[in-house]
Amino acid sequence: MKILIVGGGGREHTIALKIAENPAVTKLYAAPGNGGMAAISECVPFKATDVAGITAWAKENAIDFVVVAPDDPLCLGMVDALAEVGIPAFGPNKAAAIIEGSKVFSKNLMKKYGIPTAAYETFEDFDAAVAYLQTADMPIVVKADGLALGKGVLICNTHEEAVEAVSSMMKDEKFGQSGKSVVIEEFLTGPEVSVLAFTDGKVVKPMVSSMDHKRALDHDEGLNTGGMGTIAPNPCYTPELAERCMQEIFLPTINAMNAEGRTFKGCLYFGLMMTPKGPKVIEYNCRFGDPETQVVLPLLKSDLLTIMQATVNGTLADTEVEFDNGAACCVVIASGSYPVSYKSGYVISGLEAAGENALVIHAGTKLVDGDIVTAGGRVLGVVGRCKCLPGAISKAYEAAKKIHFTDMHMRSDIGQRALAELNK
Repeated sequence: MKILIVGGGGREHTIALKIAENPAVTKLYAAPGNGGMAAISECVPFKATDVAGITAWAKENAIDFVVVAPDDPLCLGMVDALAEVGIPAFGPNKAAAIIEGSKVFSKNLMKKYGIPTAAYETFEDFDAAVAYLQTADMPIVVKADGLALGKGVLICNTHEEAVEAVSSMMKDEKFGQSGKSVVIEEFLTGPEVSVLAFTDGKVVKPMVSSMDHKRALDHDEGLNTGGMGTIAPNPCYTPELAERCMQEIFLPTINAMNAEGRTFKGCLYFGLMMTPKGPKVIEYNCRFGDPETQVVLPLLKSDLLTIMQATVNGTLADTEVEFDNGAACCVVIASGSYPVSYKSGYVISGLEAAGENALVIHAGTKLVDGDIVTAGGRVLGVVGRCKCLPGAISKAYEAAKKIHFTDMHMRSDIGQRALAELNK
């Protein structure tokens, strides 16, 4: 089989490594791929959002199956375009991808079908949003309606901060068209849990839970990022909570999307808060989370490509989805002052040594004249695996310390929150 993976980040490299384990795969392509993916796949120079270009190329090259990994091409309808030319693809169609593409849609969906989430209001008018904020309790959360690279969510502690957040989105257009509408919602408290789930629109098979670390600096300080590290499984997510989430959130969401004529097939990401009143949805993503994928898929024992095909074919109920009982930790190595401005093009050393006892996932890298160089904010994810979480954390950091490049930055406390939870 010839397989094409759309995207070029850490999530895509992780997916590529798992798919390459299937003996039926004869050729792997990546569009556009990265420096790490180039070692196991042929990289083709398309932007992930080039729906027409990638679809035409896939047809010309007789690609058997496509994995559309990022949010943008899913929301643009790449799965639909591929289906039109007879190529099966993993991921939701455009109608279903709106569950991430519009926060207004997803919040209204949850309200309509009684899926637990934070209380909220939506606004398309700046003055109306500001007037609402004057009477709202703080802290409060302001979200851009559309896609914003994981950065369109601002937690505001004062009325002034909240007004500034709304102004940056609606007036200054910080997130472009994504901020034309905003969601202002109640600030929830409790442990956060990420759960990715395979679904064929009929059944839901959750993956192992994980815990993300969004802030740039130790002790959850600094700016919000796309994720500075993850661990799996999340010790806050007990079997009892997992069953509640299945009955109160996961299945109701799939059923709601079916009722709306937007059947969801692929990977549905549930960002959850375990509040004092029970589990509530913070957000949905219409694809694998990044960097959650980097700790979840290395623990998958079943064949990933077979599962992906089952979500497309509607046979997930009969397909094995089994995970290892161990633990994984991913430490993200970033460029300089990420998520603010940073320079790229620095040569990376120590990758081979780091890979001896850990999995080195490439995110923002590219291959230049035989060297792997930095080419993004989040450059690498170093994944340690072990039977226990302390061992996984230790392995990840031991390996990460062998890697070097100019202005390298990583948090030193990934997994410490989870260890504190385990030691309660």
